[in-house]
Amino acid sequence: MNKVRLGVNMLLQGTLIRHLGKHVGEEVTVQGWLYNKRSSGKIQFLIMRDGTGIVQGVLVKKEAPELFEMAKNFTQESALRVKGVVREESRSVGGYELTVTGLEIISLAEEYPISHKEHGVDFLMDRRHLWMRTPRQNAILRIRAEIEQAARDFFHENDFTLVDSPIITPAACEGTTTLFELDYHGEKAFLSQSGQLYNEASAMAVGRMYCFGPTFRAEKSKTRRHLMEFWMIEAEAAFFDHEDNMKLQEELLYFIVQRALERRRKDLEYIGRDVSKLEAIKLPFPRLSYTEAVELLKSKGEDFTWGDDFGAPHETIISEEFDAPVFIHRFPTEIKAFYMKPDPENPKVVLGADVLAPEGYGEIIGGGQRLDDLKLLEQRIEEHKLPKEAFEWYLDLRRYGSVPHSGFGLGLERTVAWLCKLEHVRETIPYPRMLYRVYP
Repeated sequence: MNKVRLGVNMLLQGTLIRHLGKHVGEEVTVQGWLYNKRSSGKIQFLIMRDGTGIVQGVLVKKEAPELFEMAKNFTQESALRVKGVVREESRSVGGYELTVTGLEIISLAEEYPISHKEHGVDFLMDRRHLWMRTPRQNAILRIRAEIEQAARDFFHENDFTLVDSPIITPAACEGTTTLFELDYHGEKAFLSQSGQLYNEASAMAVGRMYCFGPTFRAEKSKTRRHLMEFWMIEAEAAFFDHEDNMKLQEELLYFIVQRALERRRKDLEYIGRDVSKLEAIKLPFPRLSYTEAVELLKSKGEDFTWGDDFGAPHETIISEEFDAPVFIHRFPTEIKAFYMKPDPENPKVVLGADVLAPEGYGEIIGGGQRLDDLKLLEQRIEEHKLPKEAFEWYLDLRRYGSVPHSGFGLGLERTVAWLCKLEHVRETIPYPRMLYRVYP
């Protein structure tokens, strides 16, 4: 079947900046916003952005005096329609320039609050709706979009069905201490911290599934890795065991990295990312048992007790030993969720794993094989002091055709932070929701 493409450029009577390379020597119309303006007295340089890239328009006074005078009044972020001839220019951002032949002002902007100087983080966060317009933030958003699309393509190509999971839930996956509680028409409900329990039900229906949506955590954390609202790419597959699950995770991450390098290399380089670090990643990823990881920490001088959970500093120490993401598997049963399947060879640990990103970015994936035994799952629910009645539907999955199954959740924002090498996750999402910040 032939691919159908809408004639958006024709409908809008304009050419996207990212496509200027196809029109060298031609006169085109670019629609966008004035990012910056420079003048040498006889020449004005109009730096335009349209969301797909940046291009410099060159306006010579003696060649177009009326346009030259008109452009003097343009303010930062004014909306413009610029006509010009495309020419190659290796010194310009994007490699092309426009020799301006026509100008139209669509909207003259008021004095713009974000000038071309250094601003504090709080100042920029209060104006996040405008900060996103800057080239660096634009590039990060495009990389994020590429990661999302890559994940969708990966699952689609591997026979996984997209099944959306609810955001409002009557029960929690792992207790309610870090959840946002809702009054749901007189009943208690929560904003979801994971679609996982519903994903298991979906996997029993379609075999292999994934979901992609927002999740919420109310824990009062202010670290550079935490958000109150973040997006998760979650997958669940029937007849997948723990090893199948880890193989799926590493192949997904590798696919995402390769797609970002292939399609967003310029954006990555623009924001200063050393892409050689990403190019060095190979399959398979290294694997350490929790016990081996504890021994590694002790060898580095850390006072760590077997049975404790890793904190951010511990994850950093472990990940710095590797150039690729690393699996830490078989955590102590006591510190993992009630639905994790114990290792038949050692019930003190579970068939689960976390993936730690290199360069100190911490956990980006958590997953494992699920308990498929009804009686043991009922016992675990009781041990965790969870209301059994809230999980009757979940127990039905073990009553009616239970099979071995596994799954995981990938945190999108942490993955973006790692691939872009960002200091804080607040730059990885359009409108970050952090402790004490819910504006704009």
